Amino acid sequence: MKRTTLPVTTPLRYLDNTPLIIVSLLIFDSLHFIFARLLLPYFPPTTSSLYVMALATVEVGLFVKLGGVIHFDILRRHLLFFLSVGFLVAASTILTFMSVAFIDPGTASLLGKSSIVFGLVLGILWLKDRFVPVQIAGAIVAILGVVIISFQPGDYWRFGSFIVVVSSLMYALHNALFKRFGGGIPLADFFLFRLAATTFFLLLIALARHEMVMPSGWSAWVVLILTGTVNIVLSRALYYLALQRLNLSLHSIILTLSPVAAIGWTLLLFGIWPTSQQLIGGLAVILGVMLAVGAVRVASIKGVR
Repeated sequence: MKRTTLPVTTPLRYLDNTPLIIVSLLIFDSLHFIFARLLLPYFPPTTSSLYVMALATVEVGLFVKLGGVIHFDILRRHLLFFLSVGFLVAASTILTFMSVAFIDPGTASLLGKSSIVFGLVLGILWLKDRFVPVQIAGAIVAILGVVIISFQPGDYWRFGSFIVVVSSLMYALHNALFKRFGGGIPLADFFLFRLAATTFFLLLIALARHEMVMPSGWSAWVVLILTGTVNIVLSRALYYLALQRLNLSLHSIILTLSPVAAIGWTLLLFGIWPTSQQLIGGLAVILGVMLAVGAVRVASIKGVR
């Protein structure tokens, strides 16, 4: 029987377009700390994290339910896995939302790229990711670019910066757990149960800290819904789609482009031009990613894994 395929014009083909997924991810990922700062006047960080994650859980739950069946048996079989990633993401989210009370979103975004180093280390040492020499060179160049962009005179190891780095470590651990144990779970089910587990821990933390503050006014609801939809549902869905297609180390390298995107948002939204230092670092990041990704394409053509 002749195999039938979907026509190339179907929208589903975009789900298999890895470059498009990566570009979209970088656009959304660079807005994370900006959304955190927008929520700061309305709620404590724990409360805003809870509401945003709860809204995202409802949205994804409705989407999965409309598209078929929610497989609760997957949650039962992998309960410890979901509780582990849920706790790590909950703690990481609270810390990132808290950090913008101490440092500006741009600095927080740049420091957040310390997750790249953690991701590379976990990918190579724990997940046994293998790099060809060109990829190693690309990783070094990309990381140097992040360092060039991020380094500014002054004390960067104050409290706000420290909690961003801790948050980045926790999120990198959650990535490694996903790659190690979550690869066989359908993405929609994984995403829904990860959001639900994260919401569960955020609720416990908010109740323990007595920080349950109800939203007041339509503007608070608008910011919450926008953050939950863009910063969680769309951004993280793209994040896991990319993570499924790439090994953890390469995924981490590509996300070094996020600070470059953050500079672009700063120029677009605030009219602030990047400094020469930021431009040099951004060019280094782009060059490093091109080397790493180009090596993957060459290896795939030659059949090298």
